[in-house]
This record gives sequence, structure tokens and C-alpha cells, in this order.
Amino acid sequence: MDDRLLNILRQVAPGTPLREGLEHILRSENGALIVVGDSERVREIAEGGFVVNADFSPARLYELAKMDGAIILTEDAKRIVAANTQLVPDLNIPSSETGIRHRTAERVAKQTGTLVISISQRRGVITVYKGSTKYVLRDLEVVLAKANQAVQTLEKYRAVLSQAMVNLTVLEFEDAATLLEVTKAIQRTETTLRVVKEIEFYICELGSESRLIVMQVEELISNVREEGLLVIKDYSVVKEKTPEDILEVIGSWPAEDILDLSLIARALGYSGGTGILDQSVSPRGYRILSRIPRLPLPVIENIVKTFGNFNRILQASVEELDNVEGIGEARARLIKEGLKRYWNELLQERYR
Repeated sequence: MDDRLLNILRQVAPGTPLREGLEHILRSENGALIVVGDSERVREIAEGGFVVNADFSPARLYELAKMDGAIILTEDAKRIVAANTQLVPDLNIPSSETGIRHRTAERVAKQTGTLVISISQRRGVITVYKGSTKYVLRDLEVVLAKANQAVQTLEKYRAVLSQAMVNLTVLEFEDAATLLEVTKAIQRTETTLRVVKEIEFYICELGSESRLIVMQVEELISNVREEGLLVIKDYSVVKEKTPEDILEVIGSWPAEDILDLSLIARALGYSGGTGILDQSVSPRGYRILSRIPRLPLPVIENIVKTFGNFNRILQASVEELDNVEGIGEARARLIKEGLKRYWNELLQERYR
């Protein structure tokens, strides 16, 4: 599911002219070999055929596929360069394919680094190759079913994440948070983001058929990453790394490491043995203050810089808040009222 494969899927996704042309060929039970790119490397291994040099259209691709040779398109797939071309890649390049068309496609992709599409006449399957990447396009109904299942999983993960954030926030107000609750919140954020990445893969493969999935996902993941970054910003003691850096490091871990909360605590810069998660910690206050309406980030920065942690901010009087740069009496009262209102909402959410 790397970026290269996602880019490939976007090029051949439903709704694109290229995919429409591929579907025409598939329905006619014909085979085809299509190279998306006319670089010098491609021209060096192309023999014979004839120059087309015409704008791309699904109908033209379909008609040209009736001939035996390969079709060469420009890299953006907007023009057809040549057709009925014979491709002669280096036979020493290893290939796991058995059919001649697929073996040629794999070798051309590896030799030139170009996107190559092979349509099997016998099996009715579209396979895409680029470099060492190979992917067989699946039936849209299968992909849609998997995407819907992933969205259901995302809903469950999002609910668990929301509860973890509520629990952490209540303990922050009570000045009773430990690294256990902090690392759980970050762990839930990361696992939720991983489900989102999987769904993005399905969205790319579904193309124009993914509209409803996209709407559902956008609603479910609103502010997930941002809130996770604010948790890290509240608790990280690693000065040389930004919250984005730390979340990226955690995101690169294998799934089994994400389950180890002590590893997340160490990523935040904390040390200790088996009892590391029992350490009491106090947030700086970025995440909770960001929930107060009309409170700009520079003002939040000034508040955190002045008071040092959230407990002191919570205990501060209107007069003390008024003394912070960028806060007048009206805004100081807004902060106090906002924190009180948020606390009442949390209590209702906690016992719902």
C-alpha cells in the first residue's frame, strides 16, 4: 500500500478515460499490452508497429487493442503514441509470470520503470506493473464490499478513540493522568489512522465509485490526526522532535509494536522500567485550550508559556489570565467559562 501503488491505482481507477478503455477491451474478451510512457528507455526496446500520435480516447484504445502488438501512450495517458509495437525487453530480467504477454509486461516495467498494463484474454484480468510493483485489479463489487467492511471497522475504532480521549481529558481536569492514559490515546489514534490508510487504498481502486465511502470517512476522521498531535504536544519531553516527527516514527512501527504502550511512552521521551506507565504526568494544555472557541493558537502558546501546565491554567483567576499577552478581561472570562462548560460536557459524556 505504498505511495507508488496508490498513484498507479489512481491512473487506472474507474471514472478515468484509461480505465474506460481497459473495460471496453475486457468486455470484448480481447487481450492487450499497454505501456503508459514513451521515454527513451521504452523506445529502445520497441520495434516495428506504426505511429499513431493522436489524442487518447477509450474507443481508440479499444480498436487498436484488436491488433497483436503493444500500444504505447504518453506518461499522462492523454495521447496514443504508437500501436502494434513489439516489445523486446532484456530476457535476463527475472519474471514470475508464465504467459508471454504478462512476462513481457513485467520485464518492460522492471527495465524501464514505466507503468505497463496487461489484459489477459483467457482469464479476463487486468494486471498493472511498474518497476517491481505488480497488482491485479479486482472486481469492483469485491473492493466495495471490503471498503464498506473497513468503514465499519473505522466506526468502531473511532468510538474507542473518542472514549480514550474523554477518559484522558477527565483525568487531566482532575490532575490525575498517567502515562497509561496518554499512551492509550496515542495508540488509539495511530490504529485509527492505519484503518484510514487501508480505506484510502480502496478509495483509489474504486475511483469515481468511492464517493459515498469518501463522505463517510471524512466525517469519521475529522480532527483525529490533529487531536493526536496535540496529545503528543502536551506530553512529549523530546525537545529535538516535533509532534509530527514523533507520530511519523510511531506510524512506521509494525503492528505488534503499537500494542506495546511502554514503547510509545519512550517515543515521548520518558524512561523507566516496568512501571513506566504508572508515572503521573500533567499536560501543557494545548489540546483542551484548543477546544475553546475563538482562541487563536498564538494566544494558547502564550498561556502555556506563562503557566507551564494545564492544572495551573485551570486554577488561574480571571485577573491572572488577563495579565497574559493577547488576553483581555473579556477573553479571560471566555476561557474560564469555556473550561467550565467543557468540564460539564465531559461529565455527561463520561457517564452516558
